[in-house]
Amino acid sequence: MLPILHALQAAFGHIPEASVTRIAEALNLGRAEVHGVISFYHDFRKAPAGARTLRICRAEACQAQGGAALEAAAQRLTGLGWGETSGDGRVTLEPVYCLGLCACGPAVQLDGTLHGRVDAARLDALLAEGAA
Repeated sequence: MLPILHALQAAFGHIPEASVTRIAEALNLGRAEVHGVISFYHDFRKAPAGARTLRICRAEACQAQGGAALEAAAQRLTGLGWGETSGDGRVTLEPVYCLGLCACGPAVQLDGTLHGRVDAARLDALLAEGAA
């Protein structure tokens, strides 16, 4: 199932809802099983993401190092809630539950690049770098 889902994600930028039933039928699975896999992996989306994707780690290690303040700053800077994409399609804000930078928290992934020890000022600068 994962190769199929990755191919759809690559082709469409998300997993179209209509494809869930077809995948389930082709693999002799229930829709709930396919949906469970899609919702488990943070890379799979139900709708296309914005031009830029900002993922904020919400795992315990990042929380212990100021993650809640970073989350609030990200939502304030982007004007978005979790899982939302800006009206102009510029940015999507997503939560993740480990980026593997536990010793360098709080961590973010912006456009596929990992950044550790991020605070509100650094996040603002990172977002401004690619806004041109």
